[in-house]
Amino acid sequence: MPKTKQALILAAGNGSRLAARSGELPKPLVPLYGKPLLEHVVNGALEAGIEKFVIVVGYRGRMIQEWFKAKPFRGAEVTFVENPDYRKDNGVSVLCAKDLIHESFLLLMSDHIFDPATAAALLHQPLGKHEVLLAVDHNIDAVFDLDDATKVRLEDDHIVEIGKNLRRYNALDTGMFHCQPSLFPWLESAMTNGNCSLSDGLRLMGQSRAFRAFDIGDRFWQDVDTPAALDYVHEAVYTRPWSICVGKGPAHV
Repeated sequence: MPKTKQALILAAGNGSRLAARSGELPKPLVPLYGKPLLEHVVNGALEAGIEKFVIVVGYRGRMIQEWFKAKPFRGAEVTFVENPDYRKDNGVSVLCAKDLIHESFLLLMSDHIFDPATAAALLHQPLGKHEVLLAVDHNIDAVFDLDDATKVRLEDDHIVEIGKNLRRYNALDTGMFHCQPSLFPWLESAMTNGNCSLSDGLRLMGQSRAFRAFDIGDRFWQDVDTPAALDYVHEAVYTRPWSICVGKGPAHV
């Protein structure tokens, strides 16, 4: 199986819950250790071996594109796609990229910080022709803001349910997926009144045993969706070793 070299990054939402820190900035450009969240995500993907990026923008997307023009990434080929319906669920953003992605890809969120070693390990996992593999965290008691986390229920390594409000679950969704393009028709099947979340499509895949889990072990990750989560990530560098938080990774041109 050819090694995955492309990533899809969702960067379209308006990030209303982080507005107290973002001000006029779109959430992907909110600074963490002096660099935008999105820069940490792209650097982490580059360090894991990704070369091509499709980035879906929406809310103040022009600002994100201008930022990339001012600070291009060495070794990265970047294509932007606009989601005019960015107020809808994130499955709509994923579908905006379906005509540009025809091989396996790494799916990332612009506000999820991660250890690049996790992405590299995920990309080295065997991936079936019609599968999606989600990096999951079994350390449920250690997660920050469990109420806001997306939960998953596993049977062996198969994910059979996913959602924020699950009553029965045994792992957490870290927001990092190794996908085949077969994800796109599943999302289209889940569409209702022109809208669907990523979890809606993945739930259908789970019912067909096409959605599997990869355990990240003790590696760090965090969804930076609120001011409290942003503060937590700032503190985490002092208690846990993870390279991305201090801006390691390929430099800008």
